[in-house]
Formats: sequence, structure tokens, C-alpha cells
Amino acid sequence: MDLKSVIRTIPDYPKPGIMFRDITTLLTDARGFRRAVDELVQPLAGAKIDKVAGIEARGFILGGAIAHQLSVGFVPIRKKGKLPFETIGETYDLEYGTDEVEIHTDAIEKGERILLVDDLIATGGTAGAAIKLIERAGGVVALCSFVVDLPDLGGAEKLRAQGMNVTALVEYEGE
Repeated sequence: MDLKSVIRTIPDYPKPGIMFRDITTLLTDARGFRRAVDELVQPLAGAKIDKVAGIEARGFILGGAIAHQLSVGFVPIRKKGKLPFETIGETYDLEYGTDEVEIHTDAIEKGERILLVDDLIATGGTAGAAIKLIERAGGVVALCSFVVDLPDLGGAEKLRAQGMNVTALVEYEGE
């Protein structure tokens, strides 16, 4: 199965000229969803992972399924103000302004090896902020895994230049 065949492309969303890669169609396809989770777990064979961290919101779905398959805990990385306990936050740049993501202060123990998961990597801003959060909490990012990479936007390469191991299941180059 070609995973691209179950990922919907929506032209001109959220604004003209953008080709939005919608993985909700992948999530509703039982075989596609299972295959995506299996392929995201496969590079971890023999690796020690203590927890999976997923970026809001589609990273929660993927990360929860992967954490279950690995029999490890799950750490939600949420937008500012959404977590009920003490948090640490990290600000990152958007095209027009900034945003912030947070984790609970007790979500990660010093030295834990963390798999970071999200549906898509574009410019790498959110993932970069998530990595900083994990490291500030004492964790070590073992791998950054995405379903979709948009290599023309440079996010995956930016993370690799920072020494991160990055994998993606499909790429949409020049589109």
C-alpha cells in the first residue's frame, strides 16, 4: 500500500497556494493507519525508548498508538494554557507571529529516551520547540518521526543539522 494514496491533498488551504496534506483520511483507513504506525515503530527495533511525545493534535493520535505498541508512556505536547498542572513552555516563530507549546514539569525524567511524533514536518518550528522542551525537562530525543515531510520547507534538514535523527514515511517534494 502506498501511504500517499490514503492522504488527502486539499488545494489552497488554509490560504491560496498551499497544498494541505490531510492525514485524517489515513487515520480513517484501517490498513493505512496500521501500516503508518508499524512503519513509524520499525526504525526503533532494538532501540530503548522510555516514552513517546506527541505534538497536538494529530501527534496525539499517532503517538498514543505508537506508545501502546511500544508499551511505554505518552507525553502530550500541547498549545499554551491547555495543560492543568505546572508546565514549562517553549515559544517558536510562525509565519506571522509566535506560538508556544508546553509539557507538564513532571512528564519526563532525567535521561529518558523520547520518541517525538507528529503528522507532518514543514518548517520545523513546532518540532524544534518540542525538542527544546524535551531537553529542558531532562529527556534525550532518540528519534523524530513524521508521517509527511515537506522537504522544500526545510524543517527535517534543520533538525538534522541540529544532530537529530529524523524519519518520515512520505515526502511531497516540489508540490
